[in-house]
Amino acid sequence: MAFFTSRRFLPLFVTQFLGAFNDNLLKNSLVMLITYKLASAPNESQLLVTAAAGLFILPFFLFSATAGQVSDKIDRAKITRVIKFVEIIIMIAATIGFYLSSIWFLMFVLFMMGVHSTFFGPIKFALLPQHLKDDELLLGNAYVEAGTFLAILLGTILGGILILHPQGITFISLALLVVAIGGYISSRYIPESPAPEPLLIIKKNIWKETWNIVGFARKNKRVFLCIIGISWFWLVGATYLSQFSTYAKDVLYAEPEVVTLFLTVFSVGIGLGSFLCNKLLNGEIKSTYVPIAMLGMTLFGIDLYFASIHNIPAASETLMSLKEFISSFSRLRILLDLLLIAICAGLYIVPLYAIMQHDSDVNQRARIIAANNVVNAIFMVAAAIITVVMLASHFTIPQVFLFMAIANGMVGVYIWRTLKK
Repeated sequence: MAFFTSRRFLPLFVTQFLGAFNDNLLKNSLVMLITYKLASAPNESQLLVTAAAGLFILPFFLFSATAGQVSDKIDRAKITRVIKFVEIIIMIAATIGFYLSSIWFLMFVLFMMGVHSTFFGPIKFALLPQHLKDDELLLGNAYVEAGTFLAILLGTILGGILILHPQGITFISLALLVVAIGGYISSRYIPESPAPEPLLIIKKNIWKETWNIVGFARKNKRVFLCIIGISWFWLVGATYLSQFSTYAKDVLYAEPEVVTLFLTVFSVGIGLGSFLCNKLLNGEIKSTYVPIAMLGMTLFGIDLYFASIHNIPAASETLMSLKEFISSFSRLRILLDLLLIAICAGLYIVPLYAIMQHDSDVNQRARIIAANNVVNAIFMVAAAIITVVMLASHFTIPQVFLFMAIANGMVGVYIWRTLKK
């Protein structure tokens, strides 16, 4: 516990947790506002929600290269404080947008929050190896991953609940501002973090530099394999998370509370797997359990398919309550599969982040992490496209899960063979 509460880690953890929370509080409150209040037709709602997701990811393509260069050139603690101060301004703009009920102004705010996250991403992962000892790096990443998914869960749930309250705009606006201010205050306690390459010249051609940093990351085969592995994690995770609401409503005929249960189980599982990884590896930075974790994700993903098709009720105008859902042992099998998939995912992802950070050149670490963010974004967009194509081809949601489980197994075999070389 002394490690967690140390100034080397706790201020960074709190800062990144509050940032991830605000990202998802803003995103989900906007999605719910569009869906239930601002959109004039279902087709418009679907289009706007898709546009919102795209606008948040777009800055990762546009500005990751610049963000990586800035993080390698300037003291990372100082940049963090500037970024977190800008977040307060963005949240003030969000408040104005909510009170004006202006969809497109709020879309712009969401884009700016994506820019904020793009610049903070390389910093938080570059700060970990800068401030932590080698035998603390795995545990540090475990805390960050567990905290990130908890923040996603809380932000998503509260965003949906608060914005639909009669005083929802006031509640959401206050929450966004308070959290942003809290993030700025916590960033003031991050220790000074001297830039590894202060003489670096920041190049302005964002397209060329984006291509260059990805190409540069490929030079270190072990690091680039970790980047591909991390990006695969986000592809699989994005597929599951994006389909939970449709899976619960249209496949299991269950109420929204069941979606919240799925999100909670998945987030808790990621946290458990993250800490289990540190326990099993005893702080050593190695990939021993990565192939085993991928095998587990595949096996439990396949079982989720069979558990799902055996629990599809007859179509009904009345949705199944949360109490009804958890009262069946066969439906608890679905929850167990989701939990075990998430535990394996946490066991899988933590060592990959630690290896990427540890094996990257100290003078170029932030740019390597920026390259990781670019590839992550590409894979997440690919996840959306693949899912849309499958659903348009009349795949059911359980079949989408089965496809991802089988594909995960194939990627796992590739990683296992590559790690053996």
